[in-house]
Amino acid sequence: MSNSLSPYSLYTTQPYHDGIPMYDERQMMPHPTLLEARQIAPNQIMLTYDQPTDLVSATNISNYWIRSNMATPGTVASVGMGEMITRENTIRHEMGMISPIDNSKMRFIMMFRANATSGVLHVVLPCFVNLEGRTGFTGGNWGPFSKNFFVAM
Repeated sequence: MSNSLSPYSLYTTQPYHDGIPMYDERQMMPHPTLLEARQIAPNQIMLTYDQPTDLVSATNISNYWIRSNMATPGTVASVGMGEMITRENTIRHEMGMISPIDNSKMRFIMMFRANATSGVLHVVLPCFVNLEGRTGFTGGNWGPFSKNFFVAM
């Protein structure tokens, strides 16, 4: 990945586990897509999906990565610029939690113990979030029209 600050280049990296790209037929199964990630407080991000999600997968903080445009991750980011996303660099439970906002199963608040580093570009990368009533999705839950990046306040 280049060191460009383009948000597009930051969110197009496909999901990896243990450095192995995950490209298989399970990625083609229907899945929710993150429409927007918006910072609403120094330590909170509101996430909105396009379809109702399976709450177990959507509220598992380890199904999320946050990339920053810094060389190494800091505060709420789990991945720095140029790093592949792996099982080892997911957001950890000790960093924060994610909870539904309402009964829609489409809107969530991600709350962290630390504040996001002000002025830094962050990109939210959810993976493995299933549709309501389904399991087995192994891909990324963002797309080219996802507004999954923000500059921290």
